[in-house]
Amino acid sequence: MVSEIEGVGEAVTGGMLARAVEPEAGEHEEGAPGNCLNCGAALQGPYCHLCGQQGHVHRTLMAFWHDLAHGVLHFEGKIWRTLPMLAWRPGELTRRYIDGERARFVSPMALFLFSVFLMFAVFGTIGGPFGSSSSNTTIQAPSAGTSDVRRQVADLDARIAGLEGQREALVAAGRPAVTIDAQLVALRASREAIATAQHEAAAGAPARGRGDRVVTSWSDLSIDTPWPWLNHAIEHVQENPSLFAYKLQSSAYKFSWALIPISVPFVWLLFAWRRRFKVYDHVVFVTYSLSFMTLLMVLLSLIRAVIGGGISDLVVILVPPIHMYRQLKAAYGLRRASALWRTAALLLFSFVAALLFFALLIALGLLG
Repeated sequence: MVSEIEGVGEAVTGGMLARAVEPEAGEHEEGAPGNCLNCGAALQGPYCHLCGQQGHVHRTLMAFWHDLAHGVLHFEGKIWRTLPMLAWRPGELTRRYIDGERARFVSPMALFLFSVFLMFAVFGTIGGPFGSSSSNTTIQAPSAGTSDVRRQVADLDARIAGLEGQREALVAAGRPAVTIDAQLVALRASREAIATAQHEAAAGAPARGRGDRVVTSWSDLSIDTPWPWLNHAIEHVQENPSLFAYKLQSSAYKFSWALIPISVPFVWLLFAWRRRFKVYDHVVFVTYSLSFMTLLMVLLSLIRAVIGGGISDLVVILVPPIHMYRQLKAAYGLRRASALWRTAALLLFSFVAALLFFALLIALGLLG
């Protein structure tokens, strides 16, 4: 329940933060005659021409919640013009925004902020598009000690029993239990893995790690580097891998914006000899592209929660290259062959950028 509340809170926070950086040009309402309540100037339209405050000021509780919903969901009318173009005509959206059509569309950074917060909110609530659902299904590696293994098995049994009770209640009420079913599958798989590792260790099975022993936890791994500070950091990770995983997730959440400066130089390389394309063009391209990929993960997560995850792998293989091709071709005015080879190069660059970003997260997790 806590993770679901946190997920909603993250989505609200993301929407409000995105709204804070989103310009309000082109979002007009009917103004009230009279003077501005902020600076006293005579109103000549829906907004004060001196200080910019809206002429009509709401003073009801419903208006407060309306403003909250407006900031999170609507971006006024822009979002409904932006999302269809982002999905189907991303290159045209990118080019039109670069060429100056700013009032009609959600800005790249505002859309990116909202999509990232939404993605982590959805992942925290129902899980990602590929893995098991939410934090309740965290799979823990068995510890080397027998008592630790028994304690983990008992904990998993208790969680499985609790979810089975929740599932029975949902079924009795005629409500879907797809999310709980996914959690049960993951937890049962985790319990089976722990039991198998324990059985192999007791039977003296061939080692999976170093030497002749079974590696059943982070603490069983022996990692030695030339840098004492790194060895010390790794020891802390081995002592509490769950904390390290949490740090990775938190860093990905806080530093997702770093994907933009990491990715832009790679896109610049594709057009380094074309002077008419500036760095700003590449920033807009990258930010809209990342926004689409993030929203695609959100959509796949929702689909997996409702009908299962069989379609996720196929979509991830097919959709990103097609989207990159369409965005490159229209945004930069490329011919088909030119767009195709740049798409292939961009896929490789995207993989490298993702590795660099993951390395950054690892470093932050070790040093944090």
